[in-house]
Amino acid sequence: MHEKLQNCSRLTKRLIFLYFDAVLIVVALFLAFSLSFNTVYPLDAIINSWPLFPAVGLFGTFLVIMMGLSKIKLGAFEGNAIVKICVCSIGLVVISGLVNFAVGDKVPISVPLIFGAVFFFACVSSRIAARHLLECLSLHQTDCKRVMVYGAGQAGIQLVSALRQTREVRPVVFVDDNPSLCGLNIAGLTVIVPADIEKVVARKRIDRVILAMPSMSDRCRTAVLERLTHLDCEVQTLPSFLDILDGKGLASSLKTVSAEDLLGRDKVDLDLPAVKGTYAGKTVMVTGAGGSIGSELCRQLISCGIHGLVLFDHSEYAVYSIERELRPLAEANGVQLVPVLGSVTDAKRVTSCLRAYQVQCMLHAAAYKHVPLVEDNEVASLQNNVLGTRILANAALREDLEQFILISTDKAVRPTNVMGSSKRLAELVVQDFASRSDSTLFSMVRFGNVLGSSGSVIPLFQEQISRGGPVTLTHDDITRYFMTISEAARLVLIAGSFAAGGDVFVLDMGEPVKIRDLARTMITLSGRTIRDADNPMGEIELQVTGLRPGEKLYEELLIGSDMLPTPHGKIFRAQEISLSEIEVANAIRDLNKAIADDDTATARRVIERWVDGYHKPIVDAV
Repeated sequence: MHEKLQNCSRLTKRLIFLYFDAVLIVVALFLAFSLSFNTVYPLDAIINSWPLFPAVGLFGTFLVIMMGLSKIKLGAFEGNAIVKICVCSIGLVVISGLVNFAVGDKVPISVPLIFGAVFFFACVSSRIAARHLLECLSLHQTDCKRVMVYGAGQAGIQLVSALRQTREVRPVVFVDDNPSLCGLNIAGLTVIVPADIEKVVARKRIDRVILAMPSMSDRCRTAVLERLTHLDCEVQTLPSFLDILDGKGLASSLKTVSAEDLLGRDKVDLDLPAVKGTYAGKTVMVTGAGGSIGSELCRQLISCGIHGLVLFDHSEYAVYSIERELRPLAEANGVQLVPVLGSVTDAKRVTSCLRAYQVQCMLHAAAYKHVPLVEDNEVASLQNNVLGTRILANAALREDLEQFILISTDKAVRPTNVMGSSKRLAELVVQDFASRSDSTLFSMVRFGNVLGSSGSVIPLFQEQISRGGPVTLTHDDITRYFMTISEAARLVLIAGSFAAGGDVFVLDMGEPVKIRDLARTMITLSGRTIRDADNPMGEIELQVTGLRPGEKLYEELLIGSDMLPTPHGKIFRAQEISLSEIEVANAIRDLNKAIADDDTATARRVIERWVDGYHKPIVDAV
């Protein structure tokens, strides 16, 4: 029945309501006579004033059409609709009074007044009853999701109104931290306190909890979400009002909770006016422009008022994709966009590119970074990550660029793998160029793990959860620092405005996150249950596979303990040791020989000799 009603055309629904209201006018007038003359069948009074019925029925129906009562959607039946019905009821009182006067005051004035009141009450109550009936019918559909809305404020009320326009979900109850709201009925839903969530979820068979408090700080949101992780239902959050004002509707703006929401810290505000001034009017080249970090850098650079942007990457598809995405944005901002295919190890290609497009700043994001893959391809990875960086830095120095920024990683700190070692050697190379440069500013930015980047643990867990598990962990106690892609990109750009030469910038990312906790949270917030000894009937199992070659239990951001402040309270400048020019030259010479001979053993010896703090991975030592 519900499906048939929902599938009716809009015109059919309007005609049904119009017919109902026309009949209701006549019935309300009859009841007004009964109440006014204090009898169930006031036949004598009706016969005496019979012109009232056709006249009021006709003019009343016309008024209903003019007021658009038949166009009011049941799902959107709120205050404005009631006001319309009230105005229409007053109009009916006036019409019936005028008709009564025209036929010679056949009935007392109480009849028109009672008639208007009865119509108003009957029209409002019948629509409310019809709306609740449809909601009850929709709740019994097997494919309809029952929703609990956390937050009974304006955002929650608007969300409930939006959700009532859809067939797939149905709001059932409000939750709010304000105890004074407990038990109240808001927008047709009862408000409960957080302590009752678990039993209400079970009793009302809730499928989804939506956190509708977009103005809440990230820290408070984290605390609320952690209280919801044990519920056997999906959890979603409503985005900020800025996202909604960008053109997204309330219902369509809902997003499933990601691990980013549970980092235990607020996003770092990295918006500084000085950043735009650093790059405005300049031509910037981004290596690895098609990668996760490189592409985000490109997006943010375009908004900095730059003159030109060179997209440098060895992957044809990556360059094609990012160029296609950025072309409209670049044209709208007057930015010259240049896609370039090339390898960072091709010195001639790099130099010709810098000259042809008169590049002034270079952001070096290109690297082989997948730890196990790099561990099995030591020579090629060292060539790309170390010698490629040296080629770029040398070209930047010879072509007198204003800035060169290397994007590094926390894995470069006391590394246990080739990837981290290659990035530390790249840092040493850049530090060497910084010590010899009088014009080009060389600096480095050191990241933790970037949420959502290619090869990171978050997309892997999401894929494993979507397949039904198992979710694989390499160790129970492994921890990592996390940052968002936008934080990572902004940190690079800010480094350019702070750089003095040879700097290593790091971001205060709070406490490291235990990967096992992250996995458990992602499973529960996706609406799945964890299969373990306490819950053998759970859906997704956590499996420990053992540390991979070169993998560490934890990462660090600093080699030493010295940190200097910067103009931003969450960004620090690390004070770290560097090699002399002769030592760097010897390291590069040995590395070149290992690469020329494709000699893995020699390449490993170069790492052991020149990377301070390097120690063999745990799995190798067993």
